[in-house]
Amino acid sequence: MGCNGWKGGIGTSSRKLDSRAGGWVVGVLVQCNYGGNLQILGVPIIRPPEMRICRVPDSTGQLAASGPPPCAAEPSRGQGDDGQPRSSIVVIVATDAPLLPHQLSRLARRVPMGLGHLGSWASNFSGDLFLAFSTANHNASQSDTATIATWPNERMDPLFRAVIEATEEAVVNAMLAAETMVGANGVRVTGLPGSLVVDALKKAGRMQ
Repeated sequence: MGCNGWKGGIGTSSRKLDSRAGGWVVGVLVQCNYGGNLQILGVPIIRPPEMRICRVPDSTGQLAASGPPPCAAEPSRGQGDDGQPRSSIVVIVATDAPLLPHQLSRLARRVPMGLGHLGSWASNFSGDLFLAFSTANHNASQSDTATIATWPNERMDPLFRAVIEATEEAVVNAMLAAETMVGANGVRVTGLPGSLVVDALKKAGRMQ
């Protein structure tokens, strides 16, 4: 899995709203696998040319016939979309807020806003799969008539913000935990170095 030009993977994050907003919890799990130019807190994280996605020879010294440029080739400067995998990201949003199906759909539609903060452009080849569910009203599926609790639409803004923030953080968590690996057809994808992120954020004045 590649994510924003780096190694991707599975990441999680959550938010707990304060009591004035209902005290609900929102959890997000991402399978981070899409193309983009990474930025964190609005700061571009520039990938050094030597850390680009590329192909390494197999045990016989042969390169796969297709895929990103060979690792031995002269790297292009800057951070473009060359060689990035066109794949699919899956995001699951869970909450204990008592929401109806149409409200959960509204939560799921906030996921791309978190991804956009990180530099995703939702390419033509990307499959974006988002699902939201609630653990409330667990008796609603019983065969008899059920009484369910609901949360008003006009009080959903904090839930929307929680989804956006937790999605963004879950992706960053996945990327920082991922390690460099060589996968099918000799494609090498580099893990995001934490030191690179820290240096960029400090230089931009976003952290001490």
